[in-house]
Amino acid sequence: MKVLKARLYQLEKEKEEKKRQKLESTKMKIEWGSQIRSYVFHPYNMVKDHRTDYETSNIDKVMDGDISDFINAYLASSR
Repeated sequence: MKVLKARLYQLEKEKEEKKRQKLESTKMKIEWGSQIRSYVFHPYNMVKDHRTDYETSNIDKVMDGDISDFINAYLASSR
């Protein structure tokens, strides 16, 4: 009975490991060029979302946490 439990436990661990590896393989590498947004403070003010190409010059609003325009642009582009 102990051997059966050990084998079942090992099978479950292997299934979980395969799920984890599948999830890990879909992740993007964190490197230059994989950012979602660019923030430019000088010589002009601009925030640009690279997924939707939405941009705004009201950088203070974005830095204060109001990103609803970016969220709406993303939701509109994913339809």
